[in-house]
Amino acid sequence: MADVAKKQAGMTDMTTGNPAKLIFFFSVPLLIGNMFQQLYNMVDSLVVGRFAGEIALAAVGTGFPVVFMMTSFFMGIGMGALVMISQYYGAKDFEQVSNTVNTMYTTVIVGVVPLTILSLLIADPLLRFIKVPENTMADAKTYLIILFLGMIGTLGFNINSGIMQGLGDSKTPLLFLTIACFINIVLDLVFVVNFHWGVAGVAIATVIAQIFSWVFGIFYINRKYDFIHISPFKLRFVKPLFVQIIRLGIPSGIQQALFSVGSIAVQSLVNSFGPAFMAGFNVANKLDTFAFLPIQSITNAVTTYVGQNIGAGKLKRVHRGTISALVMCVLVSIVLGGGVILFGSQLMGLFTTSQEVIASGCAYLNRVLPFYVLLALLFVFNSVMRGAGEMVVPMASSILSLWAARVPASYLITHFFGRDNMFFSYAFGWAIGAALTMFFYFKGGWKHKAITYSQYDEAADIDN
Repeated sequence: MADVAKKQAGMTDMTTGNPAKLIFFFSVPLLIGNMFQQLYNMVDSLVVGRFAGEIALAAVGTGFPVVFMMTSFFMGIGMGALVMISQYYGAKDFEQVSNTVNTMYTTVIVGVVPLTILSLLIADPLLRFIKVPENTMADAKTYLIILFLGMIGTLGFNINSGIMQGLGDSKTPLLFLTIACFINIVLDLVFVVNFHWGVAGVAIATVIAQIFSWVFGIFYINRKYDFIHISPFKLRFVKPLFVQIIRLGIPSGIQQALFSVGSIAVQSLVNSFGPAFMAGFNVANKLDTFAFLPIQSITNAVTTYVGQNIGAGKLKRVHRGTISALVMCVLVSIVLGGGVILFGSQLMGLFTTSQEVIASGCAYLNRVLPFYVLLALLFVFNSVMRGAGEMVVPMASSILSLWAARVPASYLITHFFGRDNMFFSYAFGWAIGAALTMFFYFKGGWKHKAITYSQYDEAADIDN
């Protein structure tokens, strides 16, 4: 145990100290890492848009939600494992942390082969289902196939990040992501500008960068933490933990999968208006995602914070952390949302010189970003419940927000008020989802979903 204590120096124990400071400083490396993640995704679009044309730009943007949909189940498994790791770490049960890591890795390594095969088989039907124009189809299919073949890198990198975040380490994943980002940018320029490989070059660069970061992450985790040893080719499996991971992970996986399908349904509607509107939507969506990163990073930190404190039996600290996160996220949503709206045309102009594409992108930004506060509320309360082990309510609120509100509203608004106004459907969906998740938060059932508890100590449940 002395070795374990020594290795904990690189981790953050979020069960003591000021909640606001802990969440903020834990979220900063996550934010920088997420910015790098989006940076190299945006570089893909920027390089393709500038050097391969409008059609290639539309193809890259169309492919992303399809890839996300196919990997969403295993991303959900990773979320379930992150919650377990953070709770076991909060309870100081290092043996179960190790067992959870190895069981999760076994699940992903075994499952990635059939997932890859399935993805390759349905790539073409999916693209046709979402009405990708024929002049964009070949590039979109090429992009998808290459990313599907390198799917293990994406999954592996996210697993490693989840492990370290559950242990309270948000800085090291930033290092891996920074390295991947620079590799991806350099290879984008080489493959697209010098070799003229177009969307294939962008996809190959992404796969190489992610695989490198994944392998580097395995070596680091094995070296850093004495109580964890990852060996992808010597699989270890603990059935009760697998059942627990699945119980926690399936709702999150379903949520992400249905979110992806819903995004594809909206993308299908967007695609029906032609390549210029597609390209404008895809670029604006990237800007929107970039602006949302601080909120996403804070709420990811909240999941770890809540997990560790639930595991340690410190429920009062969970509530104080929730209030702190809400204040931070609401302020950020107002400042960043307003900034992107103000400079929307200039930001769109970084990716394209087409005025039609810029106008389409600004139509999206001006109708989505003013309502970021609703999205902040939805994410904060969902993250609190996930950290506590309540996965069903976040799944239900997200499904309701998307399928009962945003998707049908987007089609109805388009029919009655025109294509540019379809994006008001986002705010409608966020309001419905936030109302549901807030109701269940204040009802309080999520407090009893933890997989492990330390004995509650009211005297210790204060800010130090």
